Amino acid sequence: MKHLSITLLAAAAMMCGCNGQKSASTETGCTNPVIWADVPDMSMMRVGDTYYMSSTTMHMNPGVPIMKSKDLSNWEIAGYAYETLGDQDETMLLNGKNTYGKGSWASCIRYVGGKFFVSTFDQVTGKTYFFTTDNIENGNWERHEFRPSHHDHTVVFEEDGHIYMINGGGKLIIREVEPDLSGIKPDSEKVLIENAGLPAGENLMLGAEGSQMFKINGKYYLFNICWPRGGVRTVVCHRADNLFGPYEGRVVFQDKGVAQGGLIDTPDGRWFAYLFGDRGAVGRIPYIVPVVWEDGWPVLGVDGKVPETLDLPKNKSLIPGIVDSDEFDGDKPKIVWQWNHNPVNSLWSMTERKGFIRFRTDRTDTLFTQSRNMLSQRTFGPRCSGSACLDASNLNDGDIAGLALLAGRFGFVAVKNDGGQKSIVMVDNMTEGPSNTWPPKRGVQHEVASVPCDATTVYFKADCDFERIADESAIGSHGKDEALFYYSFDGTDWKPIGETLKMTYSLDHFMGQRYALFFYSTKQPGGTADFDWFRISE
Repeated sequence: MKHLSITLLAAAAMMCGCNGQKSASTETGCTNPVIWADVPDMSMMRVGDTYYMSSTTMHMNPGVPIMKSKDLSNWEIAGYAYETLGDQDETMLLNGKNTYGKGSWASCIRYVGGKFFVSTFDQVTGKTYFFTTDNIENGNWERHEFRPSHHDHTVVFEEDGHIYMINGGGKLIIREVEPDLSGIKPDSEKVLIENAGLPAGENLMLGAEGSQMFKINGKYYLFNICWPRGGVRTVVCHRADNLFGPYEGRVVFQDKGVAQGGLIDTPDGRWFAYLFGDRGAVGRIPYIVPVVWEDGWPVLGVDGKVPETLDLPKNKSLIPGIVDSDEFDGDKPKIVWQWNHNPVNSLWSMTERKGFIRFRTDRTDTLFTQSRNMLSQRTFGPRCSGSACLDASNLNDGDIAGLALLAGRFGFVAVKNDGGQKSIVMVDNMTEGPSNTWPPKRGVQHEVASVPCDATTVYFKADCDFERIADESAIGSHGKDEALFYYSFDGTDWKPIGETLKMTYSLDHFMGQRYALFFYSTKQPGGTADFDWFRISE
């Protein structure tokens, strides 16, 4: 049986620092980042020769994406742990409310006794969740939930059957979970480490959080992230012979702000760490760094740095594993899509008109971000292009449908029906023009450009440039982070519209920029918008 996804192949050799990790000079073609797209707060495990990874969801549904890989380099979305978590006004985009920047954050994935466990928490519902299944790719998930929500926790399954949860911010707390996952055992809460960020110094802007625990060769290794003032995000590791301590800690990695994650071993006995880095508007993206063992401590990186290449198989395209084109010729969108907030299933169909996804409205809205008809997937770096084909023949007066780049700072190109006259518009929320780089005014939409439209079929395109142009050791954006919008009446002759969208990453959405197909009504509900396809390319 594989406990906590760590089967200790050649463990004794690894603890002596003899794990055979190859040097950068013999690397075979995998490059960092392994996924140049928004996949933050990863939790990872290995079952046999297959790696599984869960990630943060925020306000997207279905939630907790489960990704799989055979080589740590190439990943694909295998499924999700849940469809929705709650039906509050915030999650349903009702009464002007939303859950941008909140929702479901970091998860923990484990495999114990032939069963998969995924746990997470949600700030809007105020609950902690466990999802269990014996078939992570094709099975049904059983749901367990309890209050309160325990932020960024890690779960420890002990050999004696006891289950523990560890989390905190600076001060780390351990609690015992009921065997049936129904809640926390009364009076089980204890302080595990009083100040887990101390190895990184006393002047921290972010205390230790994002806990991930691993039991390796009888020892407990607890990973956390912290952020020294004036420095970069840092990985701190504590170890102990007993789950309850005492723990000794040290900084184990501090380079380019790449941090928060844990350890993973390969079937041939090598070790790596999975971490993520903030990379501007594209989001928080995963990196893999090699690990060797010295005196029972994990030593991360190559000379303490994130290597550009790794001794792993060559990266392939993120298409179709993480992002994908969709001709909408099935009965539901492809697995890479998520709905912005909870879907309203009565407002979309892929069977009413075969080969299209049809959106309809049942209310009026004034803001793009409150649209309940919004299907979304990731952008990716260093550059990507997304295009869509829309049949706008059934738009009502006041309807707007198109292709967006969704984030705190958003932009879109769309068909607008105003008094029976259609036009193609480019809209953003920069409000003051391109010189106003930050912050956008929330709740304001600025129509930058408009051109007449007599066609019923219109094509849209949004090109994103996330090419790195800054020192990665600096705090802040690390890419060009610009997008341009286009339209066409034949899908071949593309015309630019509007201005350059200066994309940013902001805590009010807490996600990287995403492509989105959307439709909303400003005057009268009941119209329909039919999207024929969405295509994404490098």
